[in-house]
Amino acid sequence: TSIEVLDASQWRAGDEIVLASTDFNPRQAERRTITSVRGNTIRFAQPLQYMHYGKVTYGVDERGEVAMLTRNIKVQASEDAAESYFGGHIMAMGGSKAYVDGVELNRMGQHLTLARYPMHFHILGVGAGMYIRNAAIHDTYNRCVTVHGTNDLRIENNVTYNTVGHCFFMEDGIETGNAFVRNLAIQTKCHPTLDCVPTNLAANGERVHYANPAAAREASFHSGNTLLPSDNTAASFWITNPDNSYIDNVAAGSDQVGFWFSIPQHPQGAFAGSEVAANIWPRRTALRAFKGNTAHSNFDGFLIDRHIEQDNTFGLASIPLLPLADPTDLESEVSETHFENLTSYKNRNGGLWGRGDLYVYSNAKFADNAIGMTQAAGDIGSLPFSSRLVDSLVVGETDNIGNPTTPEEVAYGRSLPKTMIPDFPIRGYEYYDYRDDVVNTTFVNFQDNDRRKTGALSFLLYTSAGLSTGSTIRGAKFVNAKPVYFPKYDARFDNDNRGGNAYRTLSIHDIDGSVTGIPNSQIMLNDGENDSVVTDASCEIHPTWNASVCTGDIGRLNLSDSRGELPAAVDLESRTARFALLSSLSPNAPDTPLVQAQRKALFSRRPPQAPIALVRNGKEFKISGDQSTVRAGTEIEVKTERPQVTLSLAEMDQGSWVIFKLPGFANAASGTEEGSMDALRQATETSWFRDGDALWVKLVAKGPVMPVIRPTDLQASITVSRELLGG
Repeated sequence: TSIEVLDASQWRAGDEIVLASTDFNPRQAERRTITSVRGNTIRFAQPLQYMHYGKVTYGVDERGEVAMLTRNIKVQASEDAAESYFGGHIMAMGGSKAYVDGVELNRMGQHLTLARYPMHFHILGVGAGMYIRNAAIHDTYNRCVTVHGTNDLRIENNVTYNTVGHCFFMEDGIETGNAFVRNLAIQTKCHPTLDCVPTNLAANGERVHYANPAAAREASFHSGNTLLPSDNTAASFWITNPDNSYIDNVAAGSDQVGFWFSIPQHPQGAFAGSEVAANIWPRRTALRAFKGNTAHSNFDGFLIDRHIEQDNTFGLASIPLLPLADPTDLESEVSETHFENLTSYKNRNGGLWGRGDLYVYSNAKFADNAIGMTQAAGDIGSLPFSSRLVDSLVVGETDNIGNPTTPEEVAYGRSLPKTMIPDFPIRGYEYYDYRDDVVNTTFVNFQDNDRRKTGALSFLLYTSAGLSTGSTIRGAKFVNAKPVYFPKYDARFDNDNRGGNAYRTLSIHDIDGSVTGIPNSQIMLNDGENDSVVTDASCEIHPTWNASVCTGDIGRLNLSDSRGELPAAVDLESRTARFALLSSLSPNAPDTPLVQAQRKALFSRRPPQAPIALVRNGKEFKISGDQSTVRAGTEIEVKTERPQVTLSLAEMDQGSWVIFKLPGFANAASGTEEGSMDALRQATETSWFRDGDALWVKLVAKGPVMPVIRPTDLQASITVSRELLGG
């Protein structure tokens, strides 16, 4: 019946407060009426139902927020609005001025009605000097603060509680120069009474429609129970243009997302199709400022992906936020995007999911999440890195045990991020698309136990796309933490397998040995089912990691005419083509010839092929998806019944080579024919030699196709067949 806060000097008996959840469940927020205040100790009559954590634990500030809901000035609808969801609204329209300070807004907003929000800055154009600050917005039915067609506002030190739909809402993507500073959003809901029907990357074991994505999309986008389709995946902070500032805000318990960058190609809504909108490119615009923000007790803490389309739907993958020197020129230079001092804890899925390139996350803190951080690439591996996590802290489990409720949680002694999958393997950092770097980062408390497995470093489960041998780590520290864990395939844990096998070729480059103790080593999958042909007696095997650690020049081997996981016909030679490829994944893609060609190439499928096995040092390695990691300077036998095989190398040093023996093959379509095995071994360019009933091939890697070596850039390639020339 009492709590201690940092400063209660302005609070009085009779005031109403709310305590934010500090657990995975956002609905553990609790409202109370103060009965007395003594110093910084607050008392109330009704005991709290939940534990609300109040400490900095393992360097992560998980002290729960306590917000004052009472203000001297109150604007509210009649009590029957709580039944009809038809509340009041304040709209500042063109030609007006709005200066709102210290006001309480209660039972405001009109559910499922456009332009009827608690506080609405509506197409004012320049809003410099105007503000809403120190307000309490609670028990509302349609958003919190909406900024629409208005620039340069200041939204500061406001608190929201028990609200519906995207809360702090940037409407059309044309809004710039606005500052959101020290705002606190508690308990953001998708609907007044119904559960969310989200579109997200939940694990299969917690998704109703996981076997039927089309049904899930239909249920989410066309339920009729939300104002916009995206409100079924409601965010406390909905960001549609990066040219705004978000500083020291807190998303403390959304049913779905804390902070969501969902950015249109051009401003839409009231500005759709206008001349001014055609010249504005929000996704190609630099981020003004995003620092000091905290997300906890959400499904996903920070989300920088799933960008909004013209019909207000979105896909699970989209053309990314990628700031360009000239937004009108898609081929112009890309600048870095910096996210500073983020804190993300007690999120049921991810602390952060991003999609883009040259994103730098510095001084971040992740704790008590199912997954700390995952980054997807935007430009398909064509830039020096997708993301870089720098000088950060990642904690698996802190002293905040939450409020154990389910039998599994009670037995475990703490709450779990995924109650439907209590053995879900928590992991700190997931490597994914192309090149991701981790620099000078500390990982704490990732240890296996009887409840679940864990590891500081892992991969996106069980991705069909994008992994590269170029992803790195250096300057890592591990405190009571198993450095690596690659979970064996379990359909319940999976959220990204689309029938592909890219995850089987994962590799992490440990530059300085801070993970493995072996500088310049590669960490690869070694789970007894998907062991790499690289692995031999010179490698270290870590059974609890499901990994091997090997040295040498390690790259990628393709065993088909593909470019990595992409079909050979896909065009990757310009950003225009690459973004058309990303567009082709969306059901709302523009119907241009380039998008059509990319879609046709991407979804072209070869007839089923006979399997391939690789044999090295007497051990046979199965190959799934026609891809493998490979080490320079090795000799490998290729066993298959296929009539024709294409062998290619990628991501290797110039001049590196691998020799292959192909029993039953007789002809090579390219390369230099050599007269002996000795001559083949001495060759400095791709060559072949026929020895009885076997064909021997030496692939020699040329220099990189681009300054960045992509998995899709083939440095050496040869097609071999069983028939002799002319036969």
